[in-house]
Amino acid sequence: MAQITASLTMDKQTARRLILACQGLYPPRALKGKAGVKKFMSWVRSIQFDPINVVGRNPDLVLQSRVRDFRPRMLNELLYQDRILVDNWDKMASLSLVEDWPYFARHRARMQDIFGVPSEVVMSLAPVVLDQIKRDGPQSSLDFKHDEKTDWAWGPTRISRASLEGLYKMGQLGVHHRVTNRRYFDLIENLLPQDLLETPDPNQSQEEYQTWHMLRRIRSLGLAHPNAGVHWSGIQGVKSPQRRQIINQLVEDGALLAIEIQELPGQVFFLRSEEKTLLNKVQKGNPVREAALIAPLDNLLWDRKTLSRIFDFDYRWEVYTPKKKRKYGYYVLPVLYGDNLCARIDPEFDKKTRIFTVRNWWWEDGVKPDQEMKAALQRCLEDFLVYLDADGIKYSRTLLKKGNLEWLAALG
Repeated sequence: MAQITASLTMDKQTARRLILACQGLYPPRALKGKAGVKKFMSWVRSIQFDPINVVGRNPDLVLQSRVRDFRPRMLNELLYQDRILVDNWDKMASLSLVEDWPYFARHRARMQDIFGVPSEVVMSLAPVVLDQIKRDGPQSSLDFKHDEKTDWAWGPTRISRASLEGLYKMGQLGVHHRVTNRRYFDLIENLLPQDLLETPDPNQSQEEYQTWHMLRRIRSLGLAHPNAGVHWSGIQGVKSPQRRQIINQLVEDGALLAIEIQELPGQVFFLRSEEKTLLNKVQKGNPVREAALIAPLDNLLWDRKTLSRIFDFDYRWEVYTPKKKRKYGYYVLPVLYGDNLCARIDPEFDKKTRIFTVRNWWWEDGVKPDQEMKAALQRCLEDFLVYLDADGIKYSRTLLKKGNLEWLAALG
């Protein structure tokens, strides 16, 4: 397959600013309220869901860095009252705009092929599960008294839970609401408009679907590299050779621009042609001097190789790393300042005392914080305390021993 020649060349700093602008992070927290959440979602289309809650769940953390007055209740309202967003499956478990529901018909059909077979464990209890929900309303796995277990993705689990999960993946059930992270399921026709449910898949063929999903994923990434990785997960039937073929066709059709970065000769990245206006804006605009804490599964971090190439920042989420092997900590967040990932923070939040603790802080090599950076980081942490509805902040002994972090103490 012929190598595509780049139509645009830029330096790393411009590439960083462009990616951040596509991601709603240049500047951070420039959007406001639920309208701001909807606007951001209209840009990236999908954000990854993860239930671990140290200082908020992953989608909460994604949104607080883009939306100045964001509170977790806003996301719950958009999902379970306004139903503008929906629990979905895109890259992995994700949240997306409800209007995109018809486009994922092929995913639901695939789940039907896997779980909908009468001999499958999911279907063995499906009539009971569906009848109980029809009779009693939204149900969680705890509402079913069937204790028999089966092997499931995460290990042995109750058949009733497996059945709920399978029916959800097939699109027969949706999430009515959550209590903390426990999902209550209802019939999908009770949750989404009938005309939406009856809308046929807009993609007429598998090839159309694959092209649509590739372009959508590049939209979620901002600037994309075709290398294999989890950032391409969930796109049905697309492996490396086909991915490059689809990208080449999108360039030929004018939907994508091929980008070369001066410091990375031979590496070609891809940008949606629609974003050229944004590129002009970041090239002509004043440098951003604001900071943000970045979620561990943020769209910005989906492609760790590109993160390393362009931001010179190596990140590993260490939640599943044994404690003795962790380099930093259980739930460490990257810290953004301007167009650089300048540091890492190990946060903790006590939900009873409402106290936020900075357990540790690591500057990246070569970072020498000036007063402007320190002031931006103070503003960032002050906004983070408001997002958490925290009553105060404190610092671990480990951190205080480091010294040269007097600017943190100014937060009280």
